[in-house]
Amino acid sequence: HSDRRPLRLLAAALAVFLTALQVRTAGALQIQQAFASPSRTNNFVVDAVSRRVYLAAVNNLYQLNATLAKEVETHTGPVLDNPLCHAPQLPQATCEHQKTLTDNHNKLLALDRAQSVLLACGSVFQGFCELRAMDDASRLAVKFPQDGATVFPSMLNIAANHENASTVGLVFRSHGGAARLLVAATYTGMGSDYFPKNHSKEDLRFENTPEIAIRSLDTADLARLFTYDINPSEDNVFKIKQEVKQKNKLSFVRAFVHKSYSYIAINNDANAGVKESQPNSILARICLDTDAPRRSAESRKLTESYIQMGLQCGSSGNIYNRLLSIYPADISSGGAAGAEPHLFGVFAQAGGRAAVCAFRVLEVEERIRQGRRNCSSGPNSDVQVLDSVIQGSGAECEHKGAIKLQEEQLNCGAAHLQHPLALRRPLRARPIYEAPGLTSIAVDNVHNHTVVFLGTSRGRLRKLSLLADLSVANQWSLKLAANEPVHHIMTFDPSDHNYLYLMTTHHLLRVQVSACGQSSSCSECVSAGDAYCGWCTLEGRCSVQKECSSGTVGRSWISTGDGVQQCPSMTITPSEISRSQPETHNVQSSSCILLEDTETLLNFQPRICLVCYMLCRMICLCLDHVTISVAIRVNNVSVVSGNFTIYECERTGQIHFKTACTSCLSTAWRCYWDPRNNLCVSSKESTPHVLLEVTCWAGRCFLSVSVSVCCVDVQVEPLSGPLTGGTLLTVQGRNLGHSAAQLNVSIGRVPCSILPQYYTVSLRLVCETGAPWEEMSNHVTVSVAGNAVGVSKDIFSFVVRARLLEFMPQQGPLAGGTRLTIHGQFLDAGSTVNVKINQTQNCTIFMLSSKVIKCVMPPAEAAVAENVSVCVVYDGRPCLSASPSFTFTYEKNPTISHIRPNKSFLRIEIKVLVCVMFQSVRSFIPMSFPQSCSCVSSTLIVCQSPAANQSQQATAHFYLNEVLYRGEDASPSGRGPDEDEEPQADAFQFEYVEDPQFYTANKEKLIKHHPGEPLILIINKGPSELDLTLQEYSVTIGSDLCDITFHNEQLFHCTINRSLSASTGELPVTVRVGHFQKVIAMVQMGGGSELAIIVSIVVCCVLLLLCTVGTSLLFSRSCVQTLRSLWISFAELQTDMTDLTKELSRTQGIPFLEYKQFVTRTFFPKMCSDYERRLVQPLYENDPLGPRALSETHPLLQDWQSSNSVRPNLEEGITLFSTLLNNKHFLVTFVHALEQQKDFAVRDRCNLASLLTIALHGKLEYYTSIMKDLLVDLIDASASKNPKLMLRRTESVVEKMVTNWMSICMYSYLKETVGEPFFLLLCAIKQQINKGSTDAITGKARYTLNEEWLLRENIEAKPQNINVSFQGFGMDSVSVRVMNTDTIGQVKEKILEAFYKNLPFSQWPREEDVDLGKESPSMVKSGCLEHADLLTRYEDEKLHFYLNIPDGASLAMSMKDKRENTLGRVKDLDTDKYVHLVLPHDELTESRKSHRHSHRKKVLPEIYLTRLLSTKGTLQKFLDDLFQAILSIPPEKPPLAVKYFFDFLEEQADKRGITDPDTLHIWKTNSLPLRFWVNILKNPQFVFDIDKTDHMDACLSVIAQAFIDACSLSDLQLGKDSPTNKLLYAKEIPEYKKRVQCYYKQILEMAPLSEQEMNAHLAEESRRYRNEFNTNLAVMEVYKYAKKYRNQVVSALDSSPTARRTQLQHKFEQVIALVEDNIYECSSEA
Repeated sequence: HSDRRPLRLLAAALAVFLTALQVRTAGALQIQQAFASPSRTNNFVVDAVSRRVYLAAVNNLYQLNATLAKEVETHTGPVLDNPLCHAPQLPQATCEHQKTLTDNHNKLLALDRAQSVLLACGSVFQGFCELRAMDDASRLAVKFPQDGATVFPSMLNIAANHENASTVGLVFRSHGGAARLLVAATYTGMGSDYFPKNHSKEDLRFENTPEIAIRSLDTADLARLFTYDINPSEDNVFKIKQEVKQKNKLSFVRAFVHKSYSYIAINNDANAGVKESQPNSILARICLDTDAPRRSAESRKLTESYIQMGLQCGSSGNIYNRLLSIYPADISSGGAAGAEPHLFGVFAQAGGRAAVCAFRVLEVEERIRQGRRNCSSGPNSDVQVLDSVIQGSGAECEHKGAIKLQEEQLNCGAAHLQHPLALRRPLRARPIYEAPGLTSIAVDNVHNHTVVFLGTSRGRLRKLSLLADLSVANQWSLKLAANEPVHHIMTFDPSDHNYLYLMTTHHLLRVQVSACGQSSSCSECVSAGDAYCGWCTLEGRCSVQKECSSGTVGRSWISTGDGVQQCPSMTITPSEISRSQPETHNVQSSSCILLEDTETLLNFQPRICLVCYMLCRMICLCLDHVTISVAIRVNNVSVVSGNFTIYECERTGQIHFKTACTSCLSTAWRCYWDPRNNLCVSSKESTPHVLLEVTCWAGRCFLSVSVSVCCVDVQVEPLSGPLTGGTLLTVQGRNLGHSAAQLNVSIGRVPCSILPQYYTVSLRLVCETGAPWEEMSNHVTVSVAGNAVGVSKDIFSFVVRARLLEFMPQQGPLAGGTRLTIHGQFLDAGSTVNVKINQTQNCTIFMLSSKVIKCVMPPAEAAVAENVSVCVVYDGRPCLSASPSFTFTYEKNPTISHIRPNKSFLRIEIKVLVCVMFQSVRSFIPMSFPQSCSCVSSTLIVCQSPAANQSQQATAHFYLNEVLYRGEDASPSGRGPDEDEEPQADAFQFEYVEDPQFYTANKEKLIKHHPGEPLILIINKGPSELDLTLQEYSVTIGSDLCDITFHNEQLFHCTINRSLSASTGELPVTVRVGHFQKVIAMVQMGGGSELAIIVSIVVCCVLLLLCTVGTSLLFSRSCVQTLRSLWISFAELQTDMTDLTKELSRTQGIPFLEYKQFVTRTFFPKMCSDYERRLVQPLYENDPLGPRALSETHPLLQDWQSSNSVRPNLEEGITLFSTLLNNKHFLVTFVHALEQQKDFAVRDRCNLASLLTIALHGKLEYYTSIMKDLLVDLIDASASKNPKLMLRRTESVVEKMVTNWMSICMYSYLKETVGEPFFLLLCAIKQQINKGSTDAITGKARYTLNEEWLLRENIEAKPQNINVSFQGFGMDSVSVRVMNTDTIGQVKEKILEAFYKNLPFSQWPREEDVDLGKESPSMVKSGCLEHADLLTRYEDEKLHFYLNIPDGASLAMSMKDKRENTLGRVKDLDTDKYVHLVLPHDELTESRKSHRHSHRKKVLPEIYLTRLLSTKGTLQKFLDDLFQAILSIPPEKPPLAVKYFFDFLEEQADKRGITDPDTLHIWKTNSLPLRFWVNILKNPQFVFDIDKTDHMDACLSVIAQAFIDACSLSDLQLGKDSPTNKLLYAKEIPEYKKRVQCYYKQILEMAPLSEQEMNAHLAEESRRYRNEFNTNLAVMEVYKYAKKYRNQVVSALDSSPTARRTQLQHKFEQVIALVEDNIYECSSEA
């Protein structure tokens, strides 16, 4: 029997634990009512008004009351049916197939209270629906179809006709008030898994039935009931095309309404099992037209508004890809003001794992709007048109022009927009809770707390309380009936959200979501963490707020969010009162509530009798104290209470007369002993002589005495102890007596009692310290037999008792092992220190100091709650705790579900991914393998596997806080897992396999590589059982990392597109996996790229020849021609850089335009070009060095003069208007007023901005402030729409002002830093174009950067030198290099460039104004060269012109006597005399029709694209230098304006809460690179006095596009069909992107620029270019706009209080009067 007793005790303890666990688990949930259904349940719905519940089951329909008592039951099946037969309700329907008794599964149950009908659709009769009466579900409300009525199958085939096929629906009202039914049903027709497997070809079910339809539900129009052709052409259907139904197996989860939209949650089961890492869940949205009618009387097609997007729960590698249940709820989260709509969903993985994810509805809505914007702009990577839908508009998105979509169109589409749409990128969310077997979800927002209810497949209901960040704070669980799975739809009681309806396989349950009454105190109620519960203060109970009668009054109902500190409490000071010394009582109570008509008793007067009675009781019963309770009561309910003690010291001595002194001085309150009168007294003041205030030990009262001390050293420990005494003091020394009885130990006046059992003769003693009652320090004195005395060298201190301040962490696993750290003061004060858990278990201390205690937590005991107390015991005294007390929470142990991979190579320490299921993860959970591990996320830990010596099976164990992980079932606390969770293993099998084998593609050991070329290696892998990821491999070539670009089970590719660190020698190719590494080959460096190119050419030609075997020999000859062209291009590429460097002379100087010319060309580009185009007859001045053209002056650069007759008043008016422009309020109002006018076009806005810039150029500080004010308005307007679009175009005045401001501020930087590399690039482009033939008519050339300007023929052109003199001027003759294919005009241009290369282009004579003649008498004839001097050679359909002049000939140039300006250059290029070097494409096509040309040699035109690469390679250095100059910050002259403007953008974004870095990047890019630099790159004539030809403009466009791509955040999407202009610099773009990012970062890191510094800089710019512009003319031009919009400006000024106060309107009217009067006088005089 003795052996069985421990077992019985263990069983009893286990029973107690299980009972406690059941109470805890179900404590917050209670089943109130239940209804059992004999057959399987299908659907249920609750009526909010009558509170009736309608339950549909297989073959049955139940009508229940609010308490789930049955009111009505009706049978709906089984019926005779066959899925291959039409519904019997269809007149004259015959069926040759045999019908059998078929169960009727309810597919759809919905209420229409307005019509008092219950819609019930079943699986029989092809998905037939009935309308039943709500007050009696057994009765049909409407007979359908009516006798003799016309009926179509589409009116009967509504729901899915299979028990496993899904159907969802909802009832709504259209804008006319008519009832409508939206229904979505899974396709069950032929080809689906639900179609009967037989030989029949009939498909009567779904020949016309759509997947989604909006049907009529108007019982007043029975002829159209259930029809979906409410409007013509089946506008209300969504039907998948038959041929793609296998790719669109839609399973519908739920349909619900939010605002005026219907959302449908869908799974596409066609993707199930194919890609588990991809989400299959879809959220679709349809506009319901429930609001007021639109402008168009015709209703919207369903597909017009249909748009869908994927829902992704989880991240890559751990995606829950199937939606099981979805619930819309408004919750408070993330600091958002008020509740925000969210969609909560339960998603599942293969294997039963599930997770909860939440999505913001606002993000869904914004994604939909952006998707429609993108689709209206043309084909887009973010959105596609669903061409699988019959009613759709087309196959892809189309550009709709410059139309702006209205809000309704963005939300609901339109007939002219593409539809239906699907967003390509899914909406992503991270899991907020993960667990196996979840099936359903419901969410409630309770007192700004989010509460989630989850049903499981094993019959459990879980309740989660979420924090503001949606992490789990608390959870509870309730076991439901018979472990039946919970249906995916749960709903709250519409009249009381404290109750939740849910359905299992055979039960309908009404569950109370809180059980507040189980908490008996306020602290227990509030700390439980249940958002539904709170402490009803005036009723003294825990309840929901609805049940608290005064719950709406402030602080009368204390919720979880208020915290325990808000609970009522009472403090009485002092807590002990002497009877002989009356004191004032101070009673303090928290949570005071003052209520009208409420009796509050807080008064001692009526209780005097009670106090007297208690004192009498104290006297009669021989007591020295009595405890009196004090309470505040409201309506006879105790709200808060407390105690105080009344004592009498005199009675203490009388009661304990034998030990009067000891008892007096050992009371819990302050008493004093009067030795003279042998009395115990309460006060020192009543006795004139000395009183004893000491503590007694061993029955004696000690007094302080002085003794002579003999200095003998003794050592003591510890050196401190609490005032309460009890510290075991150890004294060590010599001559410490022969027995303990001889010894006497004291610390000052405080004795220390010897403990004989610890005494060691002469060497060691242990004593227990007394209590001094106040802080003191002294030496320890030891006397032996009253003679010899020893004094310690160290001082022992009595300190106030240890003080506990905080501890961490506050939670840990049930298995124990958590390292607890306690912070405080005097923590080591005592001989023995123990940390107690629940005062029963020890926390093992491994570190102790005065401020810190560190200990290891024990495993949780089975019989204790999850929250345990933590306190510290000193020297056996009562356990010391903190205030408030420390509470440690034992949380569920992490569960390791599996490890991946479960294999490893022998000598490779691979990363093992440990999938851990945490209920609540904290950083205090370290794990070891036994190698070190790191926590990656709440579900993933990564560990390094150790190496092994041989292939073997090993067992992997894990340690949690250095405690061996034993699986969930072996929890030290004895707590098992939830019943709906799978048991977990405590160890995992791990296999070691042989090391991997790697080798190159051909197993070569030496790989030759040429520096500067890309290197691509193909590395094969040997057979391996390990499924390693791409991240676990690395390949290095020497010290350079090779990027792995492709990876599969057999091989992977690695690529290096940059230069290797070494250019010579051999570099090892090393493959690394974990700590394993192997050199598989060597890369031999050396040689140029010639061999590789030659080999490529040969291979290309061989392939072409092989491809043409058996075809014409003509094409083989073209291959030879192709090889020759490629070889020529390569040779030119090698020599161009050297030649160009020699030919570019930098001694000529750079022809910069003056500042004023730069400004006018930049500000008024169109006006300047028009002005210069009108100057068709330039004037020339004679110069000894040759004739020079005189440059014309722009009107804004001339002095403005008015006629004498009108000058006084006109000038006065313009001066007054200039003063007004310098008034900030007037100018801002003026600009806004003009911009609001529809006829104020973009060109006018830009012109006004430039005129204002000229007018205010002398006050750039003021101009900058105006620009910033207007820019703030623009940012506000953009931020409310799409902030990323700001500054993208120049459509407003301020955007052009920003352009002008940047131009002014960047001119110096442009001239001093960027000018030289830019000019060199322009010279290089021109030189490169001139090196080959150029078609004089089309401008196409042999060498170019732009494909459209490429001469796609191999013209046999040769260079030749001619000597030219300029007759009539003392200029030396020059040698000019021309091509023998040049026209006379082209020769003239090259000669003029040679003579005038050191002068600005504006001073050059025109080619039409000079003659070119022969100087040598050996020529055929003298005089001017004519067209006869061109040798013409016919070659097939081409006409080539060659100069009939020998190399080295001498020519003379002279100015024409009479200029012919009307023909200009066109005459020289008369097409009657000149033809193209290469025929245009259409002429070439016509010529091919002629048999005469059939034997012409042909070359593939694409071959000549290599010349683009040749030109690009030649110019690359110049382009790199230019971009480097633009994107660098010279330390000696940093771009202050850029720093100032970028900081302004940062400040504006910060003020508006714009934190997206992409938005700021786009703002900066739009304001500087795209607004200023691209404009300069495309228009070098703004900066230099040069000739920008159309061909050069085309080349610069390619360069500008490369710069634009470098500034863009989006990656280039390039393919085989991409234009060559995009492909040309695709390789360099990533590097340029890095430069842009670095430039922005450097600007950000520059020292901030103050307003004073920037204003000083701007003032210096104004001063430097003072008097450069005609500001009066600019003001006059601005006035013209003021005059045109006079009324609008006056109206704007009149509506402004500031303008009225400063009389700006009056001053503006004065300006108009002054100027207009003068103009009138001028016209009258005329």
